[in-house]
Amino acid sequence: MNLEQAENRKLLKVVSIEQLLSLEIPPRDNILTPIITSQSISMLYGIRGVGKTHFVIGIALAVSGGGCFLKWRAEKPYNVLYIDGEMPAVVVQERFSRHIVSLDYEITGSLNIITPDLQKYGMPNLSTVDGQAAIEQHLDNVKLVILDNLSTLCRSGKENEGESWLPVQEWALRLRSKGISILFIHHAGKAGLQRGTSRREDVLDTVINLRRPADYHPSEGAKFEIHFEKARGLYGDDVKPFEAMLTEKDGRLLWTYKDVEESLTEKVAHLFNEGFKPGEIAEELNIRSKGTVSKHRKKALARGLIKDANDVQCKKFPVSHI
Repeated sequence: MNLEQAENRKLLKVVSIEQLLSLEIPPRDNILTPIITSQSISMLYGIRGVGKTHFVIGIALAVSGGGCFLKWRAEKPYNVLYIDGEMPAVVVQERFSRHIVSLDYEITGSLNIITPDLQKYGMPNLSTVDGQAAIEQHLDNVKLVILDNLSTLCRSGKENEGESWLPVQEWALRLRSKGISILFIHHAGKAGLQRGTSRREDVLDTVINLRRPADYHPSEGAKFEIHFEKARGLYGDDVKPFEAMLTEKDGRLLWTYKDVEESLTEKVAHLFNEGFKPGEIAEELNIRSKGTVSKHRKKALARGLIKDANDVQCKKFPVSHI
């Protein structure tokens, strides 16, 4: 037992149920409504190159500017600390610059950045007490800390062992008790699941997975589906999966999004218009049954997305080239 643990035992506070219910505890603020609240601990993960950093830059700018990102909005500007663990400083600069010039609002909160190239002695290891202390001296008035990413910033122990996660978990809980929200960024393995121990999810309020659509082509850049795998306190439309895409128009970056269900209906309609049969469409789009294809066909017909059968000519080519 170390000194800190011994002191904690002495200072452990127990309250009765009557005392608990009578406490005046401030309600949680909405940092980015509804997915990030004050004192929340969240994780975003996805495969390499899917667009995680573009996504979290959007979150950081919206929170620090009191703006919107995709479906979500910040109630007001909050101070953000963005900790990058792997990109060259010139890439960090270029990415933030491109996103900032594309905003329709100003950054009025504080947005501070820690990145490896600007450090004389390298990045702190956030699995250690010393590494955590190095970050904590920069947390005055900060409401959201973004850690991009776990593999590069938390370097002690093995990634797939639960014990290696415990020091980081305890630190996150301490920050939460101080009113700070944490967003961890993590990589997915080859199977698309988050790398390492599943024990991480025990303490998390929200887990978001970025997945490439079944018909994704590399020429489309940052295009992904957003799936909520854990969402404490979120329900209904707030956790409905949707597809987002980052494009460029007139020198400005532009985010667009639509429901995954709507996107799939459009893809089914396109293939019907190209002369594909239901079984072929199910195979191309990785749909489990022809019945599901039929359901989307009916939706597409109602929206006028499918041409008259007499105009359809049979064509076949990979969906990814559409």
